Amino acid sequence: MVTKPDSKTLGALIEELAATVPDRPALTFRHRTKTYRALRDDVLAAARALHASGVRKGDRVGLLLGNSFEWVVMNFAVQYLGGTMVALNSWYTSGELAYVIEHSDVSLLVMHDRILKTDYIEMISGLAPLDKTFPLLREVVVVGPRALEGAVPWQTFIARAEEVSEAEVLAICATVDPDSIAYQLYTSGSTARPKGVMLTHRNLIDNTWEIGVRMHFGPQDVVYMPLSLFWGMGCMNMLIGPFSHRSHIVLQEQFDATEGLEIIDRYGATILAGTPNIIHAVFQHPRAGEYDLSTLTKGTSLASPEASREIIENIMPYGVHCYGLTETHGFATVNDGNDPIERRCTTEGRPMPGWEVRIVDPETETILGPGEMGEIRLRGRMMAGYYKNPEATAASYDAEGWFKTGDLGVLDEEGYLSFRGRFKEMLKTGGINVAPIEVEEVIMTHPDVEEAFVTGLPDEVQGEIVAAAIIPRAGRSLTPDDIRAFCATRLAKYKQPRVIKLIGHGDVPLTTTRKVHRLRLHSLFTGAEPGAKEEIRSAS
Repeated sequence: MVTKPDSKTLGALIEELAATVPDRPALTFRHRTKTYRALRDDVLAAARALHASGVRKGDRVGLLLGNSFEWVVMNFAVQYLGGTMVALNSWYTSGELAYVIEHSDVSLLVMHDRILKTDYIEMISGLAPLDKTFPLLREVVVVGPRALEGAVPWQTFIARAEEVSEAEVLAICATVDPDSIAYQLYTSGSTARPKGVMLTHRNLIDNTWEIGVRMHFGPQDVVYMPLSLFWGMGCMNMLIGPFSHRSHIVLQEQFDATEGLEIIDRYGATILAGTPNIIHAVFQHPRAGEYDLSTLTKGTSLASPEASREIIENIMPYGVHCYGLTETHGFATVNDGNDPIERRCTTEGRPMPGWEVRIVDPETETILGPGEMGEIRLRGRMMAGYYKNPEATAASYDAEGWFKTGDLGVLDEEGYLSFRGRFKEMLKTGGINVAPIEVEEVIMTHPDVEEAFVTGLPDEVQGEIVAAAIIPRAGRSLTPDDIRAFCATRLAKYKQPRVIKLIGHGDVPLTTTRKVHRLRLHSLFTGAEPGAKEEIRSAS
């Protein structure tokens, strides 16, 4: 059984892994594999180059990189020096990118010249002059064949490692404070400007280790990782977590289902780090039967109860649900891979060691009992705060120091948490609260429904009425009347959708991190009459 690393900082973790499991595969990208020793050597060289470039403790280094060796190497190189890695979303528009670079105070930016279809040379050039737009940004390093005026090519940057000895950087690494800021990750900003969430070395290691324990990670595991590294689930749960358990990560540049099948088959992947859409695309792929997927046993399903049951029973027998936020250093609750299937399909698990969860009525601050729905409050390995925003940090906690998530949930008698949606998404129809996720889960038990999205539409009489946008399963015949009849025997009348629209996958509004933008779901119903009793019968 693998033991928890002794290291308290991310730089020390890489040193420990290189010393204890030097020849074990650590990271594969584009069919090139680095052992833990080889990865450490690359990280140390990059850290020496960063130090030669003037990066010191507390400095912020921005990564505008796609999934790649360079992303992983630069992330840990920053940690060797006690700096802070600022993960920049490669899906940002130029305006969003400019805001985060300016707000985060990055002193050095490492970027790809192009990420997939986005030309970052052109985007960054459009923000010139950089010295006036971002006065704290001293230097830009470009990875790729194309040049940016005033920037340093990657090879020139790495060559600077010769100016600084390994001993000097290792001495710095040994003095990094475990409670200093390792990561600064920006929230998706679905309701306001993104906030910079500050996360510490100690909490990142401790929390992701516990996640791996619940998910049964080990040295024998191979993680198929198609998630973007700039996303918290990518750079926390599915990077540090597997590394702390000495696992092997196979990183995909961008999710592609066919390539994903090839990766699982070729490398014998045992863990799938995926979201519901990724899991669906892989296992519903028309060629899935041509590949050996039998090694895959673990992962995060994060899907509806019915979809999760199908995944666990047929694909990943140790698949789990989980709950967490960027602010929680990854997940705060996780099912154990050995929990009963029903628990893993219908709950987000129990709090991990180091975490407490309670459910509170936010209007009265009354602590609620088992089975009562209210706001999820958390206490444990919370963020160090929001960067340059002490007001928002203070407002995020109640008088007893519990973090106010803004999420709806229920705890059962055994302490399992069920996520029920966001408070801001709660509907009030005729004065009665309706949780959209409850309606969605019922609709998704219909055999012809693939996904359902529920929101509220204004109504002069009821205040709001329930509206449902539904993606039918491919090749199935489905009408709004079918859904109305289905819900009539499964939901109280006030919870039943009054407006229904059939849509396609491309119609769903997304945030910059490709999550469903729930506050924009109403846009799917443009043209619907408020209070309409007749369903919209169009399908995309």
